[in-house]
Amino acid sequence: MADNAGLMIAAEPAPLEADADGVVRVGGTRVTLDTMVAAFKDGATAEEIVYQYPSLSLAEVYAVIAY
Repeated sequence: MADNAGLMIAAEPAPLEADADGVVRVGGTRVTLDTMVAAFKDGATAEEIVYQYPSLSLAEVYAVIAY
């Protein structure tokens, strides 16, 4: 049996921030959560979303989709 005493799993919070008007944006970008969710619902892959919105990182897009 492997010793997993040093293995730690920590959940990272979704990279979402609400601005002063209550609009939820992804990370520190101007891309709104609604915009990203709409692109995903329209069939865009995470990679396509990053291509459309280059201020987003692939990790941010996957984190938001998972959220």
